[in-house]
Amino acid sequence: MSETTYAIPPKSLLRKVGRAIADYQMIRDGDRLLLGVSGGKDSLALLQVLMHLKTYAPVQFELGVITVDPEVEGFDPKHLTDYYTALGVAWHYQQQPIMEDAKQNMSGDSFCSYCSRMKRGIMYSTCREHDYNVLVLAQHLDDLAESFMMSAFHQGRLGTMKAHYTNDAGDVRIIRPLAYVRETMTAAFSKEAQLPIIPDSCPACFSAPTQREHFKALLASEERNNPQLFAKLLHAMRPLMGDRSGEETDLADEND
Repeated sequence: MSETTYAIPPKSLLRKVGRAIADYQMIRDGDRLLLGVSGGKDSLALLQVLMHLKTYAPVQFELGVITVDPEVEGFDPKHLTDYYTALGVAWHYQQQPIMEDAKQNMSGDSFCSYCSRMKRGIMYSTCREHDYNVLVLAQHLDDLAESFMMSAFHQGRLGTMKAHYTNDAGDVRIIRPLAYVRETMTAAFSKEAQLPIIPDSCPACFSAPTQREHFKALLASEERNNPQLFAKLLHAMRPLMGDRSGEETDLADEND
């Protein structure tokens, strides 16, 4: 990849993203998109996809990126500044001591859920301040499937992350263009394209295993015996992924 160009994603990845965008009408003419970029493989892969879509999509949209720095040891995304500048993408960098805040304010909640809500609030505020009307998140099909399992096992309800919804205030739409994409696809593309990934970019998971990791391992085990597992799970989750019920309920360990 040259210094000033994005990496062109494989057609297989573009097809799945394109299908999700079309199915849920995620991107509309004149939209201003703000992509949450942690520096991990999924968000950086999605950045390349959106950069590429801008070159031929039938609708015109603008794109910026945001990184929320929770000010924990081991997370330093600042070196990506030159990368975003080379791509010609506006980068918004917000800092907040989320872990320290959690120690003072968290009650009956997991750190991952608390961190997710705090980061989302910061991203909403940045959208409003800079006139972005769409917040883009990089969770993929594996994340949705894990959330589906956690919702059923621990909350006794059918739920998962939504592919497209509007926040409670009604001023920001949230989209997940990777909703049909397997994690293996973003991992392979990121490695092949040599994207500048920040290792362990999810600060909530630096030191302790999570419920999400448990269900990730469980699904991987089941998939070995049922190769169509994720296709079947997607079919089961489709009715839950739309915008019929407004703001989504927090699901533990949401990450990007």
